[in-house]
Amino acid sequence: MGKVLVIGAGGVGSVAVHKMAMNADIFTEITLASRTVSKCDAIAKSVKERTGVTVPTHAIDADDVDATTALIKQVGPDLVVNLALPYQDLSIMDACLNAGVHYMDTANYEPKDVARFEYHWQWAYQDRFKEAGLMALLGSGFDPGVTSVFAMWLKKHKLKTIRTLDILDCNGGDHGQAFATNFNPEINIREVTAPARHWENGEFVETPAMGVKQQFDFEEVGPKNMYMMYHEELESLARFLPEMERGRFWMTFGDEYIKHLTVLQNVGMTRIDPVMYNGQEIIPLQFLKAVLPEPSSLGETTKGKTNIGDIATGEALDGSGEKTFYIKNICDHEDAYEETGNQAVSYTTGVPAMIGAAMILTGTWTGDGVFNMEQFDPDPFMDMLNKHGLPWKVEELDGPLPF
Repeated sequence: MGKVLVIGAGGVGSVAVHKMAMNADIFTEITLASRTVSKCDAIAKSVKERTGVTVPTHAIDADDVDATTALIKQVGPDLVVNLALPYQDLSIMDACLNAGVHYMDTANYEPKDVARFEYHWQWAYQDRFKEAGLMALLGSGFDPGVTSVFAMWLKKHKLKTIRTLDILDCNGGDHGQAFATNFNPEINIREVTAPARHWENGEFVETPAMGVKQQFDFEEVGPKNMYMMYHEELESLARFLPEMERGRFWMTFGDEYIKHLTVLQNVGMTRIDPVMYNGQEIIPLQFLKAVLPEPSSLGETTKGKTNIGDIATGEALDGSGEKTFYIKNICDHEDAYEETGNQAVSYTTGVPAMIGAAMILTGTWTGDGVFNMEQFDPDPFMDMLNKHGLPWKVEELDGPLPF
């Protein structure tokens, strides 16, 4: 049904391209580009071996708007799927506008010099995309992405209003490393060390990073410590669920991860400002990224499961009073690796990236302008989750979280 250009050859890019190739009736041509073309070639080789689909590859510096525009025009896709770094969102959006092509990503823009990711930079593109007759779909990963679709599915089928919402992200996988991140180390550590923010009574409330901890018993994983963090879907959910009184995001971390991260912070290795070393400027966090294990290398050794979902409380659609529902997906690291050669953290983002792209290419989700996941009918997206490796379940709870 359509041609795609995927930019980004990390674990998420690998999963997305594999899953696109498995749906050749929708993705008639797939091209993959990244700064390091050897990574693209490795993914293309795996895709060919697993599916028989040929994926052309290109080298591209996505910070270079002119070069990216030229590549888009050369490839001639119907959609550009941005799976590169969040720093590059705006330059790729500019290139899509220049080339007259639809745009999609999985994470919102974040400036390199400030660890603060917000939607306002991309929402500011609304008029330009609308006037060009183009669509930009933001945040089609798992969180953000599926977690927002989960909330809107509950609002459509279970709850008239959502009063409180808690998003719980648990990675129960074990990769055998003393310290490693399951996605891009630079982005992961910037995210974790930033101040926490949650939505309450019409405004964001800021608390110290990793300052609020609770334990929760996750199905098929067990009890885990989870920490309140800021995550970008809280911003869009607050916008599209105006009745929401409180929205929070929680992520699990093991004690060893917290211990290592604390030491790295204390010695300055998580800094994002430049320091002089041997007569040249370096960014400590970027150097740390270079010496940590590459997340895509962890797939073969990672065992265990992820469990990600929403707990929402509000007025029931059937008029039976206030109710609480828990909707979630559980994904097995080993199953994800067997299918695509990547662990479940990449899989749970790469599969929704494929589905979001399919929504656009099939014309299921349409519109001119910049859109978040909450603005579309959740049902077709939820149906594809069930069919393509991320089945979900929903249960009624006795009440909201007690904390």
